[in-house]
Amino acid sequence: MRAAVIGSGNIGTDLLIKMIRGSGAVTAAAMIGIDPESDGLARARRLSVATSADGVAGLIALDEFDSIDLVFDATSAAAHHRNAAALAPYGKRIVDLTPAAIGPYVVPPVNLDEHLDAPNLNMVTCGGQATVPIVSAVSAVAPVHYAEIVASIASRSAGPGTRANIDEFTETTSRALERVGGAARGKAIIILNPAEPALLMRDTVHCLVDDCDTERVAASVRAMAESVAAYVPGYRLKQEPQFRRIREDDPLARLAGGPRTGGGARLLVSVYLEVEGAAHYLPAYAGNLDIMTSAALRTAERLAERSPAR
Repeated sequence: MRAAVIGSGNIGTDLLIKMIRGSGAVTAAAMIGIDPESDGLARARRLSVATSADGVAGLIALDEFDSIDLVFDATSAAAHHRNAAALAPYGKRIVDLTPAAIGPYVVPPVNLDEHLDAPNLNMVTCGGQATVPIVSAVSAVAPVHYAEIVASIASRSAGPGTRANIDEFTETTSRALERVGGAARGKAIIILNPAEPALLMRDTVHCLVDDCDTERVAASVRAMAESVAAYVPGYRLKQEPQFRRIREDDPLARLAGGPRTGGGARLLVSVYLEVEGAAHYLPAYAGNLDIMTSAALRTAERLAERSPAR
């Protein structure tokens, strides 16, 4: 598949380099921005990739536009609504790296194959890509009444686009914990950590379940972590999943939606993650951005597997 990237910032540029370094299933055909002096557009030109600084209108005007099968949008949630509307008449597939969520939420190891025919696939958020797989792994063993995630990222890795999407991050990630992860209720929190030197992305996942087989839960979490690490090599568990029994009179039990029939114990499952970036373009501490571009490329490669050869 031939692909264009809209957005010549950190995420778009990292994605461009990943395509060029990748398997060849997805070819970088164009990079589009709005700043003609951006480093992303300059790198694309040096790599003989077609460019335009006129936004989505510039993409449509390119000679290469008709040959493009897929468009990655690495702009912002607000911009994606405009870009998707502009591209709709041309029937281009879109992989959306913003929290706009026009199309279905997609987390590759959880539900990618369910949405391969969707015209617009949404990559949720960095926190969603890191934590939804874990919630899904827990819910595969025991119903998750409540899931709460805390994503801590280096402040230096949060550029203008990330900061513009903070509100959408919490809303989109919370919904994805429910719709994709399987939690009855989800809550997402993001922390921009100003520490110097910059710290790697860390994610904490809490799942409230009924008493269950903890060994099966732990095995499911480990297997899912391996699945994510297959395309995000820096994704890892910081320690084995932790379990704590909670009685009905504990305030946490209220998050499960009321008392259990017959009483008994609840179980709090806690999983601690770290995501280190591959440092293709972004620093290694920017795992929050790396997991987004890696998930987007994995999605596009899977789409390419189903597409007829040109």
